[in-house]
Amino acid sequence: MFGIGMPELLIILVIVLLIFGAGKLPEIGEGLGRAIRGFRKSMSEPEPPSLPEKDKPSQDDSKGKKST
Repeated sequence: MFGIGMPELLIILVIVLLIFGAGKLPEIGEGLGRAIRGFRKSMSEPEPPSLPEKDKPSQDDSKGKKST
């Protein structure tokens, strides 16, 4: 169905090279690598449990403190 072979990949690479230029390709690759790493890291880390509304610290927790 989506058989992408070597000729198709070369055509895509040439088009990308023409659009972005040779100087930008390393920057694009680095940014794409960072994005993929961040996505994998976020998918592998468990999400921290959220506190219910009544247990969350509020802004009024400084009642006993004196400000000078």
